[in-house]
Amino acid sequence: MAGPLTSLKVLDFSTLLPGPYATMLLADMGADVLRVEAPDRVDLTRVMPPHDAGVSTAHGFLNRGKKSLGLNLKEPGSREKVLELVKDHDIVIEQFRPGVMDRLGIGYEALKAVNPRLIYCSITGYGQTGPYKDRAGHDINYLSLAGVSSHCGRADSGPPPMGIQIADVAGGSHHAVMGILAAVIHRQQTGEGQFVDISMTDAAFALNAMAGAACLAGGQEQKPERALLNGGSFYDYYQTRDGRWLSVGSLEPQFASRLFHTLGISEVTSLAMSQNPEHQQHLKAVLKEKIAEKPLAEWQEIFADEDACVEPVLTISEAAEHPQLKARDMVIGVDRGDGTQQPQIGFPIKFEKTPSETSRIGKMLGADNDRFL
Repeated sequence: MAGPLTSLKVLDFSTLLPGPYATMLLADMGADVLRVEAPDRVDLTRVMPPHDAGVSTAHGFLNRGKKSLGLNLKEPGSREKVLELVKDHDIVIEQFRPGVMDRLGIGYEALKAVNPRLIYCSITGYGQTGPYKDRAGHDINYLSLAGVSSHCGRADSGPPPMGIQIADVAGGSHHAVMGILAAVIHRQQTGEGQFVDISMTDAAFALNAMAGAACLAGGQEQKPERALLNGGSFYDYYQTRDGRWLSVGSLEPQFASRLFHTLGISEVTSLAMSQNPEHQQHLKAVLKEKIAEKPLAEWQEIFADEDACVEPVLTISEAAEHPQLKARDMVIGVDRGDGTQQPQIGFPIKFEKTPSETSRIGKMLGADNDRFL
């Protein structure tokens, strides 16, 4: 049994992370994805270390389940080949700066003339309009301009460089998939295609969510370690005796009571709900001193059966072995193409009536599927 998007065919002109991650999600859900890659310009994910079986792990992960087509879009005849392909595809995704696809003769209007039902998604740093539309940028820039970085990190050390690409993935990839699938529903109802304009900066700005509401409607400018969830309360990370970290999210009264009782410091429980910054700083100091008394493994054992919203900070390899993630099939084996399997992060959305992750996703290294024209 195929995935829920098995009826959709996607033509993918994107490179690097946001577009390929979005089309990977679509492929994981069953869409038929054909990735168009320029033979004369290497996608950096193809050469990015580390490598496994001679293939970049980033490239293998992002392009699993896809077919590929080598096509230099600047060469004569390439435009005609794309126009022919578009007749048989539902969705086009591209990640060039605004106007590039138009100059190549394969922009939205040109492709829509061939296929009026086409859904065309453009992912860019700043969107198709506005004074920054042609400006270069990266994840760190989008988060900065969107205000996200300003209220993250520590007051004395500034914004942290994130370990994941928030604007690229949560902003670009996920919002692209949402927009595309909304456009699919619109097409089912009207027969019309759609242009989907995804700005990673717009999406990152939207991710401010509650902090944004507090600022825009409540007049409270957000700063590091000033709010409930960004280090301004005892909701925080605490270092253990062996240099590891424990996350404490025990905000609600029942969880706070259980936390302090388990730690043997019930006398501070009454301060948990206080909005007085001095009370919260006192709580943090008490927790810091207490948690530093034992190594992480001991705290894991102590809180194993306590429903207190306290969990260890795990490495990725440790998380991959966690029984909860294993039960959810969040690490899967994907065929390298030679009968051996590479471990990869699994698909996070579960559907009741779909095949297993491995059988649905299929081969990782679609070398046999590469076509160069």
